[in-house]
Amino acid sequence: MSGPSPIPAAQVKAVRAFNRFYTQRIGVLDRYLGSDFTLTEVRVLYELAHRKQLTASALVRELGLDPGYLSRILRKFDAQGWIVREGAAHDARQTLLQLTPKGHAAFAPLQQKSRDEAAALLAALSPRARPRLIGAMDTLQRLLEAGADAQPAIVMHDPRPGDMGWVVQQHGELYAREYGFTADFEALVARIAAEFIDKFDPVHEKGWIAEVDGERAGSVFVVRKSATVAKLRLLILRPEARGLGLGQRLVDEAIDFARATGYRKMVLWTQDILVAARAIYKSRGFVLTQSEPNFDFGQKDMRAETWELKL
Repeated sequence: MSGPSPIPAAQVKAVRAFNRFYTQRIGVLDRYLGSDFTLTEVRVLYELAHRKQLTASALVRELGLDPGYLSRILRKFDAQGWIVREGAAHDARQTLLQLTPKGHAAFAPLQQKSRDEAAALLAALSPRARPRLIGAMDTLQRLLEAGADAQPAIVMHDPRPGDMGWVVQQHGELYAREYGFTADFEALVARIAAEFIDKFDPVHEKGWIAEVDGERAGSVFVVRKSATVAKLRLLILRPEARGLGLGQRLVDEAIDFARATGYRKMVLWTQDILVAARAIYKSRGFVLTQSEPNFDFGQKDMRAETWELKL
């Protein structure tokens, strides 16, 4: 008997619901797009139509098919005169499969109907919605192809137009959802972001936007407090990007920049309830220097803290 699944039941339910919705929408619950073919038969025909030097063992391996099931499909195609088999020139033990002209003629209307169905699916959406659908499909494919052990692609870059608005939005949404902060906090972040843009000093200040697999996932900024003191601001990480060491990396980037710029100290202001962020600061050598009650942002039992790091 297998033990309980480590995947939350709600997530499993969501995937199954999507599978039911999508297979019904594209018409593959029983016969493929109303034809006399199953989805698997059409997929085998597709591979045969688009590839040369193809063997039955390759089809089993790449399509994840049961060898007996594939054998029955190929016998059916043989009986219809859709495929021919011939020995491989480089290895007489291997048999190559190839579609006959009759096989191509049988597959052609299926391929055209599939194209027409895809076009109809997109036609039902507005021109602005179509790229969103394609992007979501691409994300789904990349995530599933990558597998559980694949490392996400992490990129950091300077803030671009639109990034500061994203930083404000993420602070507003995440802090409201996870800590119950009011819109006053979002207003504070908006003022900090606007000041960074208006008074930006490229020699002494810098910001980083972190992307994971092409999606914005986090940020941090260094601003000038005085000639010798830098301030770390607006560190945030989306929940989906947690556990990748990205928060530590963002803070390290900020510290390295402050040192290279010639600052002697870095300071930051945070709240005692932000446990994960405080752990990062402490692990990087920041020291808590001040703590006082803070009843802002709708909180009743929170303390504002100042942390400092000698560079």
